[in-house]
Amino acid sequence: MKNKLHAIIWITVTCFTFQTAWTQSNGFETLKSLEIMDQIYENLDLYFVDEPQNGKLSKTAIDAMLKELDPYTVYYHESNIEDYRLLTTGQYGGIGALIRQMGDYTFISEPYEDCPAAKSGIKAGDKILTIDGKNMAKKTTDEVSDALKGPKGTSIEVEIERKGEGKKKITIARDEIKIPDVPYFGMLKGEVGYVKLNSFTQTASADVKKAIQKLQADGAKQLVLDLRGNGGGLLIEAVKIVNFFVPKNQVVVTTKGRVKEENHVYTTLEEPFALEMPLAVLVDGGSASASEIVSGSLQDLDRAVIIGETSYGKGLVQRTYDLKYGSKIKITIAKYYTPSGRCVQRLEYYDKENNAKAKEIPDSLLKSFQTKNGRKVIDGRGIEPDLKVESPDLSRLTAVLITSNSIFNYATDFVLTHPTIAKAEEFSLSDSDYLEFQKYALAQEFKYTTASEESLKKMKETAEKEGYFNEIKADYEDMISKVTPSKERDLQKFKAEISEMLENEIISRYYYQKGRTIASLKNDIVVQRALKVLSDSTEYNTILKK
Repeated sequence: MKNKLHAIIWITVTCFTFQTAWTQSNGFETLKSLEIMDQIYENLDLYFVDEPQNGKLSKTAIDAMLKELDPYTVYYHESNIEDYRLLTTGQYGGIGALIRQMGDYTFISEPYEDCPAAKSGIKAGDKILTIDGKNMAKKTTDEVSDALKGPKGTSIEVEIERKGEGKKKITIARDEIKIPDVPYFGMLKGEVGYVKLNSFTQTASADVKKAIQKLQADGAKQLVLDLRGNGGGLLIEAVKIVNFFVPKNQVVVTTKGRVKEENHVYTTLEEPFALEMPLAVLVDGGSASASEIVSGSLQDLDRAVIIGETSYGKGLVQRTYDLKYGSKIKITIAKYYTPSGRCVQRLEYYDKENNAKAKEIPDSLLKSFQTKNGRKVIDGRGIEPDLKVESPDLSRLTAVLITSNSIFNYATDFVLTHPTIAKAEEFSLSDSDYLEFQKYALAQEFKYTTASEESLKKMKETAEKEGYFNEIKADYEDMISKVTPSKERDLQKFKAEISEMLENEIISRYYYQKGRTIASLKNDIVVQRALKVLSDSTEYNTILKK
């Protein structure tokens, strides 16, 4: 009786809540579906053979329902609200460290500088054995992460095992962790400043403004804004950043949705402080959403040269709504359009069959638009750079050394015998250091194939089927011997790129994320291309049709 009464009350509240939906469209289907869901829930509660885990059932049902829409419409249960805070503010309560799974245990992969983990003596490479006495063996990284997180001021005891030192217990006082939107900014060559922007949280525009103004004070007259790997965030922060470079009252982005109230035109509200500063913006396949608003609007307004690889192609806008019991839901409410009128959304989520993979918008439906100076741009494909510079693919061996944690583990060993190293911008592996790594790598058990080897084997199968293989057998065996993996040969062949990965990992152990960024700039071909175009005013102006 109690359960039935609860169901009646729930349905009555639901009817009231969805009265608007009833009067607008499809109201009967909405109410019908909700009543059936409630009846299923009630009957499970009354008759299922075991006691149902109602909270888990509810979350599973909600997640499955939202999965039919798009990847960006997400339910945040009260227990996952820290994930939402991290997304919007870059803040969470915890110890401040990245973690990774290796075998049955989770390891610290990178403590954040000046955060509780680093201050308490936690180091990269530490194996997490227990947290507050609870065994962490065979726990997922999500489970370990949840155990490490908690309100500011609370303490946890983490038992770790460190190579060369054995087991130890460390008490860590949690704090409010703020992941920086701008992990690094500094001067490059000559009068060129550089700003790396990793996210668009509530402090992004303020942090970028401080960085640029500091660079200007240091003599920067040109700027490289690096948005590679930046998956986006708050739309308004993107608008504010564009405002640094374009005049007041300029349209930056327009949103259009099914509900008219979500249709907005966002314009710049202030006078810019870097209006005449030559600008290069770096993007890649990981640049999405707010990153594409910044790069797309600056491209449409012919205000910056976009360099790198085609961006991800997320032209959707989300808004978060509060629900009862401390939970939230983030819903895709609109598409956004850059100043030329294009929407960069690459995938169509709404016409797919159940469980089908979203497909790219067909080429036949793509439209052309024009920038302020008359340059051609298209929609439906993300932001295509003005200067395409593709980062070279890593060799199969280098990729395996990374995924097998060989590079990570060697860096852990390196720190044991090297208390200090040179500055991040000066450090490089010596030949003797690389020789030591080579010995270490040869002792590891891993296998890999080359793309050439795989192609030749497929060719052999085809030739055998067609009856030609005997005629080419000698040539085939000669070629296959040259492309079959050899650790010894390939460790020398790909020494340059392997050394770069090693140096980057080792530097992070001493100089954290800032040092990793500085080290990566030394051999960054996209940054080098940006420097080249900024140093050549003729090329810069020709690209932008000035």
